[in-house]
Amino acid sequence: MKKFLSTILILACLMGLLIGCKDSGSTTSGSGSGDSGSDTDIAEYMNKGYYDTLMSDHLEKYFQVDFSKNVKVRIVLSGGDSMVLELYPDIAPITVRNFVYLVSYSFYENLTFHRIIQDFMIQGGDPNGDGTGGSEYKIKGEFIENGVENTLKHEKGVISMARAKDNNSASSQFFICTATNETVSNLDGKYAAFGKVVEGMDILDKLAATPVGMNYTTGEVSKPTENVVIERMEIID
Repeated sequence: MKKFLSTILILACLMGLLIGCKDSGSTTSGSGSGDSGSDTDIAEYMNKGYYDTLMSDHLEKYFQVDFSKNVKVRIVLSGGDSMVLELYPDIAPITVRNFVYLVSYSFYENLTFHRIIQDFMIQGGDPNGDGTGGSEYKIKGEFIENGVENTLKHEKGVISMARAKDNNSASSQFFICTATNETVSNLDGKYAAFGKVVEGMDILDKLAATPVGMNYTTGEVSKPTENVVIERMEIID
């Protein structure tokens, strides 16, 4: 019986990650457009396998980001708390470049962590604030079930991309795992993990303990009772 309940919990959490951004990308935000071209242009680059190069050239030229090494990003919350992420371009090159691109154009400024489950994850990066939004384009899912080798395991502190049912539907929404357990490890191979928290694990614990109430759209108890606001993100290395 205990194993059955555990399986149900895992399925419910996985469905939440899918449903949580089911319409991701349908609403646009100008923050991430820059000089990269239209949605059609980006989709064409993606289909031809050039998206990696497109992002690299743009970010290296205008923001001096060096993808030959790991990239560090600081998340600063409205109350002053912060966490530092280390991102791994050698493991998930498209995902890291997409995230850094959005950070570079202040896309995440004043967005929220709209979904929090204490022993699972905190999810944010939606301009709509309810799990239905995203940036102007979608990226290829870099995980095993989508034919891409990704050796980074989901565990406490790991950041990964949320998505809809389509494997290639990740956009701007991300989640950070707040525990190491069966529910979290079941994400391996299904979602694109691309970095982890290297400073501020205590802040992650604090965020995970945020009081939440019912989300009447999804039927899940995961909606923060007060907004958890990302003041800004910044590249620090």
